[in-house]
Amino acid sequence: MQASEWAPEHCKALQDYLALGMSFAEIAREINARFGTAYSRNAAISRSKRMKLTAPRRPLGLPKARPRTGAELAAKSRENHRAEVARPVAAPPPGRPEPVRLRCVGISPRLVPLVELDASDCRYPYGGDRENEPITFCGHPRLAGSSYCAPHFHLTRGPGTEAERDVAPVALRLVRAA
Repeated sequence: MQASEWAPEHCKALQDYLALGMSFAEIAREINARFGTAYSRNAAISRSKRMKLTAPRRPLGLPKARPRTGAELAAKSRENHRAEVARPVAAPPPGRPEPVRLRCVGISPRLVPLVELDASDCRYPYGGDRENEPITFCGHPRLAGSSYCAPHFHLTRGPGTEAERDVAPVALRLVRAA
């Protein structure tokens, strides 16, 4: 129910229950039982703020709100049961992932920083896996029509024809955002 749809008698009941020192959850439950509404605790809080009502300090020893009826408890039990059934099974916490076995090429990279790369240098990246580790590049002469040298070009292309590579599954590495 929208907060703007509070009837004057509902507002008066809210004011009376607040004066009795009831909690907002109890107030919402009482108003819902009395008027057949569906106000939430937060709706009662919001309405009291808009009415500029302040909740008095609750003195100790006040009588509790009326006990819930069997029908209310059964309805709540059914809601909880539905929530348990609908809740997906939690996966076990992820352990330490197994390191990915990388394919390698038989060349030693020059490890050139980005700002020092020439137009004819291989742009295959190295590093950046650990925190504060700089990213450098291979730097060997690149293959015509590619951004990489011949060994890195073949490493990135993989086996098969171009059509076969287009439909191959892609493996992505998850990186935590900063």
